[in-house]
Amino acid sequence: MAGSTYGTLFQITTWGESHGAGIGVVIDGCPAGLPISEADIQEYLDRRKPGQSKFTTQRKEVDKIEILSGVFEGRTTGTPISLLVRNQDQKSRDYSNIMNSYRPGHADYTFDSKYGIRDYRGGGRSSGRETIGRVAAGAVACKLLKQLGIEITAYTKSIGPIVIPEEEYDYECIRQNHLYMPNNTYADQASAYLEQCITNQDSSGGIIECVVTNMPAGIGETVFEKLDANLAKALMSIGSVKGMEIGDGFQAAKAQGSHNNDAFYCDGSGIHKKTNHSGGILGGMSDGSPIILRAAIKPTPSISQPQDTINKDGENISMTIHGRHDPVIVPRAVVVVESMTALTLIDMLMINMSSRLDRIIQFYE
Repeated sequence: MAGSTYGTLFQITTWGESHGAGIGVVIDGCPAGLPISEADIQEYLDRRKPGQSKFTTQRKEVDKIEILSGVFEGRTTGTPISLLVRNQDQKSRDYSNIMNSYRPGHADYTFDSKYGIRDYRGGGRSSGRETIGRVAAGAVACKLLKQLGIEITAYTKSIGPIVIPEEEYDYECIRQNHLYMPNNTYADQASAYLEQCITNQDSSGGIIECVVTNMPAGIGETVFEKLDANLAKALMSIGSVKGMEIGDGFQAAKAQGSHNNDAFYCDGSGIHKKTNHSGGILGGMSDGSPIILRAAIKPTPSISQPQDTINKDGENISMTIHGRHDPVIVPRAVVVVESMTALTLIDMLMINMSSRLDRIIQFYE
């Protein structure tokens, strides 16, 4: 299966299926000397694991990380880092009724069309549990970024019709509610909305926003390897993400140049912008202001209502999906968006190190 490797210099390869023995990732290209522990990585995995609230799947997984290689005496060695999470609470019988039929909104039909065989237990490789490897690697990438003073903050901006206005953000609230929203009042409203979804045997989508601060200017390329293009690829590779925007995004299509352009000014601390409609990226490269991006997450496709579909024989049937599913995937996907952002940034920072001869000479002098 191609397509399980991401990155150029800081490269990851994820592996495993939802109901297999485990899920893991191999990180290649991490510099030696980074202090890292299983506890550092576990903190990130705990943010995406199931069972955090009534709004997430009740599959009982502790998602305990194991470092198999690449770390010695608490520091990376520069060799490949192999990370493993063993699956513990698989209930494959929950999926026996979909063995020969295709769930609406899932990859069942497309996977069968491509390979002629699929692991129907929880979606196999297409399951959301695949993101465990991304998050484990993202924890390492985030720690590298912090060494450079670069911080990433991701959170739930909206769930269904409940949208938090930017002027009402309180980042201290993000870890105070199970929905990872930067406002507890709106989190309560979103919870009430999700209760209605559960009552109606339905699900909801939402928007995750991510802000990167202290990113230096000039990171990225001008043509095919643009920073914004690679961020878009990273986020769109996450299951359930159906849209992505940077800065004003689609709102820019309604604006005029006199409003959309960000004016520059210079003071004693350097070059700045008066506004940030660009979302921190100009011409495919970071401009030194905060990078602001958003990912649109579709409603969880596994719902308990009867749905029309077909089976492998091409017969029209009605299906009711059983098992343990999230009525909303957004809160658990927050750390996945953060991780994929971190993986993209650290890779492009490393690539940028060879962009100027004077800096190469300075390094080797």
